[in-house]
Amino acid sequence: MTRPGNAAAHTVTDTTKSQTRPSSTWTGWGQWLALITMTIDHLSRYAAPDSCDLGWASSSLGRIALPLFAAMVAWHGLFNTRNPLRYARRILMIGLVAQLPYMLMPRSSDALILNICFTLSLGLAGGTWLKTLPARFANGTLGRIRLAIEGAAALGAWLLAGQWVEYSHMGLLMIPLYMLAMQHLYLIRSGLAERLQATAMALPVLLVAGMMNSSDMAKSFTVATCLMILLLAAGAHRLTPAVPFQMPRWLWLGWYPGHFAAIAVWLGASGRLAGGFF
Repeated sequence: MTRPGNAAAHTVTDTTKSQTRPSSTWTGWGQWLALITMTIDHLSRYAAPDSCDLGWASSSLGRIALPLFAAMVAWHGLFNTRNPLRYARRILMIGLVAQLPYMLMPRSSDALILNICFTLSLGLAGGTWLKTLPARFANGTLGRIRLAIEGAAALGAWLLAGQWVEYSHMGLLMIPLYMLAMQHLYLIRSGLAERLQATAMALPVLLVAGMMNSSDMAKSFTVATCLMILLLAAGAHRLTPAVPFQMPRWLWLGWYPGHFAAIAVWLGASGRLAGGFF
């Protein structure tokens, strides 16, 4: 995954003018927070005995991880990489490595579910496609016909993939909606119309975040995390100090499959591994 850093010295170009990239220093903090909250979620859900009654941890702190991971992928895909699809492929590779230990986690259903890296990778691919829509509309009748065909294919892919990936259809929408909101919030101007438009673009991701969870506690933590990310996109990113201890690249890339493997070993040693392995 793309490493965090201050990328303000570089430039990107939108449809009207060249814009300096926003500072990405907040993602250094985001990486630590995402890994910690994800690990709390998975330990409380899979590793802790039922007698510990740690469901509250998964429904609170554990709900921070997904919107934070999705936000960092969307941010880097939008501002910090020249090839978002190659970035999506790197995330997919992590997902492939993690899938086997992920499948060993105890679940209430035996249905095949692809881990969150598949959700993030497909979401980034969808967000990248969505970002090209304004240019496609400018290509006349043939461009609109091609857009209609691609749109129908994208809708079909979303409906199909949502049945297989973690967090289902709502999870797949997180990154495209984040990218749409971030772009408008970052380019916001002082005019009332621009502010209203940026606010309107931010509402869908908050709505989806609320729909992804059933309990009020989970909804609150997920929506609050998304709201903080949107405030960063609107300008608070400039105020974020650099993280004192930058996460090593090997840890960032290896923790997701590695912590599932460690939990699987623990479950095997305690005789609780899904499928009766070990």
